[in-house]
Amino acid sequence: MLTKKQLDLLEFIHRRVQRDGVPPSFDEMKDALDLRSKSGIHRLITALEERGFIRRLAHRARAIEIVKLPDAMVNAPQPARTGFTPRVIEGSRPEKPANARQIETGGAIDLPMMGRIAAGVPIEAISEVSHNVSVPSGMVSGSGEHYALEVKGDSMIEAGINDGDIVVIRETSTADNGDIVVALVEDHEATLKRFRRKGNAIALEAANPAYETRVFREDQVKVQGRLVGLIRSY
Repeated sequence: MLTKKQLDLLEFIHRRVQRDGVPPSFDEMKDALDLRSKSGIHRLITALEERGFIRRLAHRARAIEIVKLPDAMVNAPQPARTGFTPRVIEGSRPEKPANARQIETGGAIDLPMMGRIAAGVPIEAISEVSHNVSVPSGMVSGSGEHYALEVKGDSMIEAGINDGDIVVIRETSTADNGDIVVALVEDHEATLKRFRRKGNAIALEAANPAYETRVFREDQVKVQGRLVGLIRSY
């Protein structure tokens, strides 16, 4: 049997993995459960791990894998999964080359690799297609174009996104508060951050305490997409 707090945390982790493709950070867990410190989250995580509901993965910041769910959660309806889609461009968007379309082959889809996206200090936006990458068809959700980007930097490690990971993206120009997005800053720098709208300003939040939140005027930031999935090679 799980306590209410343990069940609440497991449900929150499950919802976020279904929505974003990555688990929430410890700070997000703390806020969601209205706890005063992350030590309470550590105790709950340990209890869930000891009971076999989750597994913590070595060598990955805040990496949590759900192993099983209580029957009540298995039978409950699950929220629709959403994600981020960085669109990495330089200046105005170029026409897509012919090989940039999604190509479905069996249970996989070939997506164009559009270069690198910064998870750290913004780097110059890249739009050239270097090659295609094959991803599970179930990872592609929603309408619109999808493509892949290689993550450069460690500013999103507490969201489970590491340097060298491949992110699968869905093109969109809108985002809700809390979404992980690719933002085009002042029309020439692309960065992967969590999106917050504060009045007429846009805050781009890192998921690493070593990086400060950057705040821009609304007209300085263009949302390029939302996270759909993530691929990691070992």
